Amino acid sequence: MKFDGTKLAAILAALIIAAMSATPTMAVGNMSVANTRESTYSYSSDAVNITLADVGRRYISLKNIPNKNVWSYSRPIVTIGSKSLSVKGLIINGVYYIPFRLAAGAIGASYNYNSSTKTAAMSASGLYMTASNGAYSIYANERVLFAESPAVIMSDGRMYIPAKSFAKAVGMTLNAGSSAISIKGSYSPLTHASKFYREDEVYWLSRIISAESKGEPLLGQIAVGNVVLNRVRSSAYPNTIYGVIFDRKYGVQFSPVLDGSIYNTPTYNCTLAAKIALEGFDTSGGALFFLEPQHSTSSWIPKNRPYFFTIGKHDFYK
Repeated sequence: MKFDGTKLAAILAALIIAAMSATPTMAVGNMSVANTRESTYSYSSDAVNITLADVGRRYISLKNIPNKNVWSYSRPIVTIGSKSLSVKGLIINGVYYIPFRLAAGAIGASYNYNSSTKTAAMSASGLYMTASNGAYSIYANERVLFAESPAVIMSDGRMYIPAKSFAKAVGMTLNAGSSAISIKGSYSPLTHASKFYREDEVYWLSRIISAESKGEPLLGQIAVGNVVLNRVRSSAYPNTIYGVIFDRKYGVQFSPVLDGSIYNTPTYNCTLAAKIALEGFDTSGGALFFLEPQHSTSSWIPKNRPYFFTIGKHDFYK
């Protein structure tokens, strides 16, 4: 019987795709992500050369805005304090959005937009807040308010921002559903970064993130910071960031402590990731371990801890 490598490759590829067709969602921290269970493959028509890679791995990443037409999304009414906005909000990627300019006006704040940088700024008593088109981080009193879906200029020309970021910045309570977004309570501006971030915590957390994940996606860098903070909160580890990093109860926990890279100046993104983690943004789902499988010299973690997900080159474990 003649062996047809091309047909066999096509059949096997079809089987792989069929096996991947169901993509249930999973919750990771405060993010809802697709459990892709990705199996990457490649083949040539001359010979069967199928490579199954990362079978069973769950990859998570930040969400993009798939369509900027406001009429493509659910449009709940928006109330801030006692004022109903004249423009409705949006629900994109499961995230509740509000029109930034009108939200600013609802609390009596001034609003400016720089068309060259596509950045909007709001000024209110005790608060200065900026959002840039396509940016996942909103800055309020020099603090980093990170969301899994970015600020965006939609088809109506308006800047929309995640409602939870606005609510946190103004110290009000967010309640949101499919038909209404409500931000209620007394205005109380966010504590300034100079009084919120502890210098020693940012110093050490940014350094361990940089030493372990410099060059990784920002979401992966945040997750590394989450792992350290999860350990701080766990009774099995020291209760400070410094203590967790330099813990030697069961041997050195982080290789940068051994090779000295823990003392290197962190990158800007890693300092940003540290602040985002300290703000409470958590994509880790409670993970306590991570490793880069291509370079790890130990098999203890994958053999003894349940696998959670993969970001970039790192696998995360409970």
